[in-house]
Amino acid sequence: MVSSLPHPTTAAGRDGLAALLARPEKAVVALDFDGTLAEIVPDPERARAHPGAVPALAALAPRVAAVVVVTGRPAGVAVRYGGFAGVPGLDHLVVLGHYGAERWDAVTGTVQAAAPHPGVASVRAELPGFLDRIGAWPGVWIEEKGRAVAVHTRRAEDPQGAFEALKGPLGDLATHHGLVLEPGRMVLELRPPGMDKGVALADYLRETGARSVLYAGDDLGDLPAYAAVEKLRSDGTPGLLVCSAAESSAVPDLAARADLTVPGPAAVVGLLAGLAEAMAEEPADGQGA
Repeated sequence: MVSSLPHPTTAAGRDGLAALLARPEKAVVALDFDGTLAEIVPDPERARAHPGAVPALAALAPRVAAVVVVTGRPAGVAVRYGGFAGVPGLDHLVVLGHYGAERWDAVTGTVQAAAPHPGVASVRAELPGFLDRIGAWPGVWIEEKGRAVAVHTRRAEDPQGAFEALKGPLGDLATHHGLVLEPGRMVLELRPPGMDKGVALADYLRETGARSVLYAGDDLGDLPAYAAVEKLRSDGTPGLLVCSAAESSAVPDLAARADLTVPGPAAVVGLLAGLAEAMAEEPADGQGA
């Protein structure tokens, strides 16, 4: 029931939650991966979805129009780290990887992808020497993301200092190769322009004809998706914005715009399970007619 779910702090969020529950078959539930379905870990290759994520998604997905994971990771990596493939009940799951440049559908189990941007290959080749020349801080490391390249400062002795020192030079390098720089929490990603979670989410919502949407994220890269939901709300489509973060570690710009803040992936999983339970107890209007 609605009373068992967390209570959004804004009127728009309460309207969004009500719309999700009233007509779940027209709702899309959209989720970031790292920090939202999976805990942030020092080594991104060791990230895995919370143990309760797949059961919660399998309970929720059959009741909504779609569940979509929107991530900067390659789609296949997110599927593997999430454990999403071949799960009964997840036929309505889609993963939009590389900010929508790749798409995995549970129904087919295949990935569709656009042609890669040539600037990424150029940056990939140049970046190690570039960091050496500018005197990169010890502990800074490069993550290969296929259609993007990321520089992490989380392991540096002064993570924030390294982040601030590298942001300008890496921004210049990205521009030189026709890319953009996307800052996150102790990570700087160089990726093609025109790729962000807002574009990917808006395109998918148009495709599905969604009448309501929930979006949950945890970092600066989720702000474009927040903006897409806010635009939809201004046009009359209800939406609920969820920030996945403990209060002490919330990204201020994201938390300030969220309708609901929950303390990390375990709480996101609880929210998804609660939605599935509420939808099971209160069938959508018109269903079964």
